[in-house]
Amino acid sequence: MSKIEKAVILAAGRGTRMRELTADLPKPMIEVRGKPVLQHIVEGLRDAGICEFLIVVGYRGDTVRNFLGDGSRYNIAIRYATQTVQDGTGRVVDLARDFVGDSAFVLSYGDILVDPANYKCVINLPDNAEAIITVTRGEDVSKGGAVFLNEQMDLVDIREKSKPDQTTSPWYNAGLYAFRPSIFEFTGKLKPSPRGEYELTDAIRDLARSGKKVKALELTGEWADVRDPEILARLNRNV
Repeated sequence: MSKIEKAVILAAGRGTRMRELTADLPKPMIEVRGKPVLQHIVEGLRDAGICEFLIVVGYRGDTVRNFLGDGSRYNIAIRYATQTVQDGTGRVVDLARDFVGDSAFVLSYGDILVDPANYKCVINLPDNAEAIITVTRGEDVSKGGAVFLNEQMDLVDIREKSKPDQTTSPWYNAGLYAFRPSIFEFTGKLKPSPRGEYELTDAIRDLARSGKKVKALELTGEWADVRDPEILARLNRNV
C-alpha cells in the first residue's frame, strides 16, 4: 500500500453555469457553509495526511493565490500552476508533471465536495493498482462520466457526458482520484474528444485498457458537484 503525500487540485474553471456568482470569483472560491469549496477540499486532504499541494489556477487565479497563499497558515506547502488555455482536464494534469516527479498523487476537481472521511481511503493506493477512481450512485450520467466496473470494482470503461439512452451504468465519476505518474504517459497521447476537449477520463480508460489495474472506490456520506446555483442553494440550506 502506497501512502500518498501530494495532491493536485484543478481550480482553473470559471463555472459559467453559476452565472453572476462567478463574475468576480473562480467557481472553487464560491462559499458553501461559510467557506470556499476549495478550502473544504484543502483542509480535508490535509487532515488525511497530504502535506504538499499543487493548485492549478486560471480564471481569476489571483483570488485563489491571495486566499490560500503558500499554505503556511494551514501547515502545508502550496504551489501553483496556471492553465492558460481552457482545453480540458486531460491537458491540465500535464501541468503537474514536475510537481509530482516519481510520486503517486491525489487529484481532485476543485468544485467537488465529499465527506472528508473519504480522503483517508483515497490516499492509500494498493500496490497492485495504478490508479483509483472514486464513484457515486444516483447521478445523471449525461452531466459527467458514466463508469463501468466489473465485479471486483475494477474499471472496465468510462464515458464522458453520454446521452441517458446510451448507458446502463449506475456508477458516476465522483471527481476524486489517485494516480501513479504513469498517467502522464496517457494524458500525453490524448486527442480532442467530440466536444473539442482533452478528457482526463479518456486517459484513464486508456490506462485501464493497457493492462494496468484501475480500482474504483465508492464514496460514503455526502457528495456534491457544486455546478449550478440550484445545487449551491440546496447545500447552503442543509447546514
